[in-house]
Amino acid sequence: MSAAAPDWILECSNCGNRRGPEGLPTVCDACGLPWLVRYPDRVHTLTDRAELRRRHGMWRFRPFLPLLPDEEPISLGEGDTPLLRAPRTGARLGLSHLWIKDEGINPTGSFKARGLSAAITRAVAAGADRFVLPTAGNAGVAAAAYGARAGVPIRVYAPGTTPRTILSQMLIYGADLVLLDGHIGDCGQAARAYAAETGAVDLSTLREPYRIEGKKTLGLELALQLRWTLPAAIIYPTGGGTGLIGMWKAFHELRDAGWVQGELPRMYTVQSSGCAPVVRAFESGAEQCEPWPDSWTVASGLRVPGPLGGRLMLRILRETSGGAVAVDDTELESEARDATRAEGVDFSPEGGAALAAAGALRAAGELGSKDRVVAFNTGAGWLYRESGGLPPV
Repeated sequence: MSAAAPDWILECSNCGNRRGPEGLPTVCDACGLPWLVRYPDRVHTLTDRAELRRRHGMWRFRPFLPLLPDEEPISLGEGDTPLLRAPRTGARLGLSHLWIKDEGINPTGSFKARGLSAAITRAVAAGADRFVLPTAGNAGVAAAAYGARAGVPIRVYAPGTTPRTILSQMLIYGADLVLLDGHIGDCGQAARAYAAETGAVDLSTLREPYRIEGKKTLGLELALQLRWTLPAAIIYPTGGGTGLIGMWKAFHELRDAGWVQGELPRMYTVQSSGCAPVVRAFESGAEQCEPWPDSWTVASGLRVPGPLGGRLMLRILRETSGGAVAVDDTELESEARDATRAEGVDFSPEGGAALAAAGALRAAGELGSKDRVVAFNTGAGWLYRESGGLPPV
């Protein structure tokens, strides 16, 4: 391990409180809301930008990430996921420049690999010897895999309604899996109790600062793939919101470095109509989200009734002149099925939600027919299908 001191600090996303990165930070001591990592002394040159082409994977962006100079991350080769044109789906939705960022190609089958790689890297470096995580599905698979990679045990609390294939993946990677009645909020309470009892590091969404940094690479990688330009709009299926927050943070850091120019993309959240706390808060003009009662959706990653980062997500949507869209489960399943067959990309229900939202935004005039739009498929569709079964027809 390097003897060098970290060159980053933590700044509260809400009240601006600051602290050093020592120990195993959770949330802001002053207001209880998430930390953001800041790098006040790092300088990024255009020569550094050119060098990125010679590297591979998520950790090619280590100049923007919380890693010491000679430190090796806990990695399974995450990142470098394809950015694909979707010509047939785009034509159907009235979008001639629709792109899909396919995160299902990551290790463990989802974008969660990025955040958990970063979080577990930093926690292990700080001395963590066990972890706990509540999950709606894919985060539990990633945490189990990266915990195994680090040689550190992890307990995962998941709703009993989580797709069976996802649960089996957690067990295959060796997680201590506990199923509960209810939703991820109930699992979060159990995880915090377990952390308090055992000293396990709680990897819950936004209850430690480094999952955002891993998810930030979604935006860094997107800019690289678009040759240091940014799209007009990003449509992102949103549960806990780390991906949305991470990309917004990435775009600001790239612009501050002079690596990209102009306006940030308009950022759109999409949720299921069965669990849409961010959409409801955005439409009502509220500054924070209220818990969604009796939440349910087949897109398990969107079943987050009370996101801790709600206040920050709402700020981002408004700051970028974006918005929030709810689609019902019938729509998102239909879009996932049709686009999988049209494009050869294995869309998850959450990816289907992003496409359904793209169509709704185009119909409402929020998106122009020639806007360059990037919709995220946050995970692989196979994870949601029963082992050995066939998708519905």
